[in-house]
Amino acid sequence: MRERIELAKGRIREIAFENIVSEPFGEYFRRTASFLCFLYDGIANFDDKDEAGLKAFNEMLFEELGEEKYAGSYLNPSYACEKLTAPYGRVLSLLYTCVRGVIPFAHENFYGDMRLEDEAILLELYLEVYSCFCSDEEIPSFDALRQIIYSHMSDYADVTVRGRIRDSVDPSLDFAKKIIEESDFSDLSYLYRFGECIDEDTRRTAAYLASLDEAVIRKMADSFTGGFFEGFREAGKDYTVKKTVGIRYPVGFERVIKASIEIFREKGLESVVFRCPVHLLNKRSSAGYFGARPNRQFLFDHKEDMALILDKALAERYLEVYEASCKEFESLLSAMSGPAVMEDFGEPPFIPDKSPDRFVYDEKQKKLNVEMASRIGRLVEEYMPEEETSYTIIAFPTPRIGGDFEKIFDDVIALNTLDSAMYSRIQQKLIDVMDKGVTAHVAGCNGNETDLTVALWPLTDPSSQTIFENCVASVNIPVGEVFTSPVLEGTNGVLFVKQVYLDGLEYRNLRFVFKDGFVTDYSCDNFDDAQKGREYIRTNVLHDHETLPMGEFAVGTNTTAYAMAVKYSIFDRLNILIAEKTGPHFALGDTCYSHAEDLKIYNPDGKEIVARENSCSKKRNEDPAAAYFNCHTDITMPYEELGELSVTDSEGKVYYIIQNGRFVVPGCEVLNEPLEKI
Repeated sequence: MRERIELAKGRIREIAFENIVSEPFGEYFRRTASFLCFLYDGIANFDDKDEAGLKAFNEMLFEELGEEKYAGSYLNPSYACEKLTAPYGRVLSLLYTCVRGVIPFAHENFYGDMRLEDEAILLELYLEVYSCFCSDEEIPSFDALRQIIYSHMSDYADVTVRGRIRDSVDPSLDFAKKIIEESDFSDLSYLYRFGECIDEDTRRTAAYLASLDEAVIRKMADSFTGGFFEGFREAGKDYTVKKTVGIRYPVGFERVIKASIEIFREKGLESVVFRCPVHLLNKRSSAGYFGARPNRQFLFDHKEDMALILDKALAERYLEVYEASCKEFESLLSAMSGPAVMEDFGEPPFIPDKSPDRFVYDEKQKKLNVEMASRIGRLVEEYMPEEETSYTIIAFPTPRIGGDFEKIFDDVIALNTLDSAMYSRIQQKLIDVMDKGVTAHVAGCNGNETDLTVALWPLTDPSSQTIFENCVASVNIPVGEVFTSPVLEGTNGVLFVKQVYLDGLEYRNLRFVFKDGFVTDYSCDNFDDAQKGREYIRTNVLHDHETLPMGEFAVGTNTTAYAMAVKYSIFDRLNILIAEKTGPHFALGDTCYSHAEDLKIYNPDGKEIVARENSCSKKRNEDPAAAYFNCHTDITMPYEELGELSVTDSEGKVYYIIQNGRFVVPGCEVLNEPLEKI
């Protein structure tokens, strides 16, 4: 394998200076080959560089991703099409994006032989495409280039898809874990060993964490790991029968991750720290550790690159390898206790430029993606049943959030460690009232057009049953919500939010219409063309489904988080974990109990939470494909836009929970105190 890589590198060095290929393609190959030469020259002397040298090398590796250089880079499909003509520009932009996957593999292979085949096949794909342009005949057709990439992805699925599954569950693949456990965090040189983009925000985050007292780091790690184990305890599951835990996090937080690895190990769980997917065929998922994302337009431009090659046969090939790999790694999958996820937030709102030169899925491919997600979900449930696993998820800001980064960071640490017992008591008072309802009504104010009736699960024995889960800081950090799976039939009306930030994308005047729990219409004001707004929502919120049900209705109670967001004017930059706690929210997609509906769950007061399914998930035994949608997107209404939240009982009596943005249930007055201080 080393020999294959060296042969490929030697040929690429020749390409950087060749004039065999006709223009404009010759320039494309010389520039991209020169980049690969720069990478390998830098890697060869990696250990000889001081921190400044490593920083300069990393900056040059990723400078084309920056907004300034991206405009004139072949990574940009619009630039590539301008220089190479369409459709060649799109294909060769995709190729360059794929081949840059050698960056992390070359870093890993510098320290061992962990990713030799991954590196070799990417270099060989590049050379195979280049050889087509060296023919004495006419330049290759678009279909010929497509076939080369198609065959490569299909032929090497046994390497890429299989490798991805093993990465996520095998603790012996410890490249990142060794960096985390062996590094001196006062020397930021360690950041560059990952082979990820390291920008000034990443460095500043790592430097700030290095400056904190060990007690603060331990407090952060205790919150992170404690939520994971609390999830097992609350659900009556036994984590001691498991052996591993999967850690996903943003590079820069290594000091906290190291402390977390130690805590997990003390509890008998070895950590699996794996990278975000690199190969095109694996980019259905975004799980893993990741570096800086300097240009979200680049990520958007290449989000649907699989549209070049995705068809029924390739989907079946992918699923065939996925299932075979699950069988091969069955013991590792069964040993996995679940994911421990740390996220970051702070980037400003982003509305992408929808370039016509990027690849976009057609309707058949959208349906294929939905089918694949459904089958993958069933395989994961088969080999790693949710009733046997847990998870935790927490978020911290990065310097992108603005000049008050350190203050906000400290406030978020405090937010993530609020008194769960106090919130549990207060939230129980809300639940006691809301359990009286057969429907809930939510109405907006201050320009919010929400007018929504939510049907609630009927209680047959209120003395032992409850509709809402009393959610404190266990798996979902920070503390602060009560939630339920609404009854779809009878859930009708309009959900409206003036501005919301979902998965890194901004939505203005986002509107959904529900009929019997399902979305029947939707719109936003992001674009002058209303149809573009619909496409934007369908792709990024509905995840290419024609419709989705309301999977969750919740009331966020963390008014401290709301006040913090107002104080620093960062509502548009909050992570959804925090944002969903700052008002009522509604999730499109699966319920919070997806794949675990039959597992009995109880609130701290001992009552069983009975609202664990809806008329979709009820089909899970006879038709799993119709039961689950494999997505769950929370949309939050802020308190300032909330005129009324009430429930109505079977006799028509109304009980108010929130009026004009304030909690009115007796015993919940403390929740209003942060709001009154704004």
